Amino acid sequence: MTAQNSTINPILVDTPQALARTVARLQAEPAVAVDTESNSFYVYHEQVCLIQFSIPGQDFLVDSLAISDLNPLAPLFADAGIEKVFHAAEYDVMCLKRDFGFQFVNLFDTMIAARILGWKRYGLGSILEEHFGVQQDKRLQRANWGQRPLSPEQLQYAALDTHYLLPLRDILRAELQARRREREAREAFAALPALEWTKQGFDPNGFWHIKGVHDLSPAGQAVLRELYLYRDEQARSRNLPPFKVLSNAVLIHLSERRPTTIGELRQVKGITQVVVKRYGRGLLDAIRRGWNASPPRLPERPPRPQNAVLERYEALRRWRKRRAEARGVEPDVLISNETLFELAKRAPQDLEALAELDLLGPWKLETYGTELLAVLRRRSR
Repeated sequence: MTAQNSTINPILVDTPQALARTVARLQAEPAVAVDTESNSFYVYHEQVCLIQFSIPGQDFLVDSLAISDLNPLAPLFADAGIEKVFHAAEYDVMCLKRDFGFQFVNLFDTMIAARILGWKRYGLGSILEEHFGVQQDKRLQRANWGQRPLSPEQLQYAALDTHYLLPLRDILRAELQARRREREAREAFAALPALEWTKQGFDPNGFWHIKGVHDLSPAGQAVLRELYLYRDEQARSRNLPPFKVLSNAVLIHLSERRPTTIGELRQVKGITQVVVKRYGRGLLDAIRRGWNASPPRLPERPPRPQNAVLERYEALRRWRKRRAEARGVEPDVLISNETLFELAKRAPQDLEALAELDLLGPWKLETYGTELLAVLRRRSR
C-alpha cells in the first residue's frame, strides 16, 4: 500500500449500538459514499457480508453478518436529501434490495459518470491510481468476505472502495457540468433505484451449456444430466458454489467413463480421495440413474426474430456506433442493446409512439429520438 492508503482508519461497526451511532453520523451528512462486499465466490447462497460507508474524515464498515437487524439503515437509503455515491451501483443496489429490502433515492454512480464523460479507464482501481495515486491490493479481489474475523488488510481494502468516492464525485460532477452532460447523468442515475435482483435460479437443463456435452453419446448425456442435478443438490445443501463440489470438466470425464464401482471411480481424471470419500456413493448412484434414464432432449431454441426486425436492429447498432465514436464513448453509453432490439421489434414511426414505449428517458428521447426514427423509417419501407 502507498503512503496515502495508510491514512485510512475505518471503524468496524458490529453491534446494534454502534450501528445506531453510525447511522446518526451518516444522516447528518449531505452525501455518503457506499459499497458492499459479498461472498458469491465461496457459497451457493450469496449474501452481503459488509457494507462500507465514507463521509469526510471517516470510513465505516458495517458487519452485516454480525448485526441481525439492519433496518436502521433503511431511512438513510430512502432519504432524498442525502446523496448516496456508489461506483458501479447496479450490483450493490440489487444485492441490498435482495437481502434487506432497502429502497433507494438520490444516487450518484461514479462509474456511469466516468463512462458518460468518455473516460477510457473507469474501473475503480484504475481511477484511484490515476486521480489519487493509490493502489488497491489485487490479492484481496477474491477474498472470502464471509469469514470472520476480517483481517486488517481486508478492512483497509474495503474502506478504500469508498474512501475516495466523495472527492471523485466532485471531480466528475464539475466535468459533467462543464461539458453539459449533467442532465444525461441524472437520467442514468434515476434508473438505478428500480433495479431488482434478476439472477435466475437453478436450471435443470443447464448441463447443455457445459463444454463437451455435444461430444458425448446420448447415454453419456443422460449420465451428465443426473450428475449435474446431483452436484447442484450437494452444492445447495453444503452452501458451496457448484464448481467447489465438482468442476464441469470432471462431470464430463465421469459421463465419458461412467464408472460403476469405487475402484473405477478413483481412476477418473480429477477424482481425488476427498471427492471419493465425500461424494463417491452419490456419484455412482447418479451414474446408475443416468444409465437407466432416457436420453435427454435438447430444449427448443427460441424462434428466430423476423428478418425485418434483425435488419432494423443492425441498422440501429450502426447508427449508435457512429454516434458513440463521434462522442468518444462506448456504444452502450448511448442506448443499450436490449433497448435497441425492442425498438427494432416495435418500430415506432413518430415521436409520440416512441415516447409511449417508455424505453427512453426524457433526455435520450429529446437527444436521439428524431435520429432513431429516421433509421427505423428507412428500414421499414
